[in-house]
Amino acid sequence: MTGLDPRPESAEVVLFEERRAASGHLLGIATLNVEATLNALSLPMIELLAPKLAAWNTRADIAAILLRGAGERAFCAGGDIQALYYAMQRNHAARQLIDDYPDRFFAAEYRVDYAIHRIRKPVLCFGHGVVMGGGLGLFGASGYRLVTERSRIAMPEVTIGLVPDAGASWILKGLPVSYAAFLGMTGSHLNAADALHIGLATHAIGADGWPQLVEHLATIHWRGDSQDDAAIEQAISKCAPPALADSPLVAHRAALERALPELPETAVAAAGALLALAGQDPWIDRGLAALRRGCPTSVAIVHEQLRRVGDMSLADTYRMELCIATHCARNPDFAEGVRALIVAKDNSPKWRFPDLVTLPNDYVMGHFEPPWPNNPLDDLEEE
Repeated sequence: MTGLDPRPESAEVVLFEERRAASGHLLGIATLNVEATLNALSLPMIELLAPKLAAWNTRADIAAILLRGAGERAFCAGGDIQALYYAMQRNHAARQLIDDYPDRFFAAEYRVDYAIHRIRKPVLCFGHGVVMGGGLGLFGASGYRLVTERSRIAMPEVTIGLVPDAGASWILKGLPVSYAAFLGMTGSHLNAADALHIGLATHAIGADGWPQLVEHLATIHWRGDSQDDAAIEQAISKCAPPALADSPLVAHRAALERALPELPETAVAAAGALLALAGQDPWIDRGLAALRRGCPTSVAIVHEQLRRVGDMSLADTYRMELCIATHCARNPDFAEGVRALIVAKDNSPKWRFPDLVTLPNDYVMGHFEPPWPNNPLDDLEEE
């Protein structure tokens, strides 16, 4: 059975355009086009995006690929959680897998993210507005990651019983452990300055700078070699730079590093070290409030993700995340978190285990065990 979002969906959920450049080459532009849901990523969107990106990657006349979201509010606010929710509900009610939408969604999502990492052509992503979850997966995989004064980036999955995924483990791997644990376990929001500080973003342009950016890219005489990189940098530099708010991460770096100079052996210890920061600043306190409300199992999984990812290749990272996400979809907390925060909006999720202290370690580790004979991402190339 195929999982379907009960809401009607336009056939043009992703728009594709090819813009001619001065050299005769083309810019391939993909626009996520479900503005009403903040361009939340659905399986139909992925199934349109994946083959187009693959085709553009093989075409000699395509010089660069650009990703953006429709509207002013978001590049992409994450995966289409409601479609996942209804499929999970059907499976849980039947006490067996009768709707494979979650399995197919996560495998397809991670596959397209991995493909973007490996695309040979320059990929520029305009991360305006909300960039979270599945949107962060697309953004983080792109070579040029542009933010604006309105960018709001986060990995908020622990609040709904999921974990940072779609390549988020790879992002966290490259951060100081204090940052990685805080961001992964609290889902704290980052602004543009934060994203630039940690290397998640590569450039900043104004929120209204998209047309100007495309215009400048179209003036490039593309060569298909390393000289294109310098031309892209120059094109971006011609866009008016925005005035950015200060970075909370920079302001609190010393406190976070004192709290977590290294990853503790247990999730209980890691969460305790973070919670000891309470009262220092409203931004930190908002994150800690999310940690307290979040799913204990998710918080413990994040700790284990950070422990494991350091030695992993990119392909293995996605395979690990697929194991975790598949288990989350089959276990009760993910559906319960979506129900409480998004569907019923009572903000009172009833987690399977109420706190980290009573959470069995074997239950956490079970999320890392493959739930199938062969991982659907086994064919991803090793680094």
